[in-house]
Amino acid sequence: MVDFPDIDPALLPADGRFGCGPSKVRNDQLEALFTPLLMGTSHRAAPVRRVVADLKEGLRALLNVPDGYEVVLGNGGASAFWDAACACLISSRAAFGSWGAFGAKFAASAKRAPHLASPLIDEARAGSLVTLAPRDPEQGVDAYAYPHNETSTGVASPVYRVDAPGALTLVDGTSIAGAAPIDLTQVDAYYFSLQKALGSDGGLWVAILSPAAIERARRIEASPGGRWIPPFLSLSAAIDNSRKDQTLNTPAVATIIMAQRQVAWLNERGGMEAVSAHCAQASSLIYDWANAHPALFPFVAEEAWRSPVTATIEINADVKATDLAAHLRAHEIVDIGAYRGVGANQLRIGTWPSVEIGDVEALLECIDYCLERVL
Repeated sequence: MVDFPDIDPALLPADGRFGCGPSKVRNDQLEALFTPLLMGTSHRAAPVRRVVADLKEGLRALLNVPDGYEVVLGNGGASAFWDAACACLISSRAAFGSWGAFGAKFAASAKRAPHLASPLIDEARAGSLVTLAPRDPEQGVDAYAYPHNETSTGVASPVYRVDAPGALTLVDGTSIAGAAPIDLTQVDAYYFSLQKALGSDGGLWVAILSPAAIERARRIEASPGGRWIPPFLSLSAAIDNSRKDQTLNTPAVATIIMAQRQVAWLNERGGMEAVSAHCAQASSLIYDWANAHPALFPFVAEEAWRSPVTATIEINADVKATDLAAHLRAHEIVDIGAYRGVGANQLRIGTWPSVEIGDVEALLECIDYCLERVL
């Protein structure tokens, strides 16, 4: 193991949270939890429902949600939404784009679903991506799914509709929703958790659903003698409850409060234009630094595919990234290790809207400080 030097406290970032999920939570969000009559009260009562309504309206503004699309909340994280989609949005068969852990996990859920035909999967190596194309109609594909941002690899995909008549396009926005512009008319379900760009916590999913997706869910769930759908996975139940500004079961109320405060803050900062520019600036600092460093390089070779919120960097030297990450954690710089099983010798750095540019600069200076003294 390399003997890294102690880091001069003057070099350290003011806030050392650079994790890719859960992400940095701002003090303002935590202080919102002390609002009287919110925590420890019924989620079906007016005070909490007002927060849910504010969160939904804030998301509509931030994401420029089209008319006719609905902002729907459900219990569980994005992984619960995968199962809900398998139950309520995929009629017979889905095709998937998979180039990391999260695209693969959704495809695996569809593969295990006994009521669905085996999914068709277009795979790319970690650090790359594929573009889904319409399948032969005889293959029976009625839904196409891919991640907008693959959290495990730091690959960001363009968002596009797969032009296949009658098919839905389902996009996993978990680790980029709220940090990059998106044309939601290109998708039927854009779903995400709240513990990434929205700097909140786990326990809920949010989906922006098109009229076609809502109609598909209603039709599947109302089919006489149709498939069994557990109430927890019913999108119709989630839609109906969201229209009342609530969820089917008691939600993680703290997550809702922190997300509402974060979305309001993002809109106050200037909305998507300002927020996406901030994230692009922060991640570009890291990519430019890695390109100029003799022992580092961006894991995602294609510049256009590099994520603005999860920057992955390989160390091309006799230094273990895990050892370096552990040393930085001892100095309160946390959660910059690689996603398990991805990358040969990798750091993964979250550049969320809440992460200050000055802290990114300080992080890079600290890494340089360590590497210069051991290489």
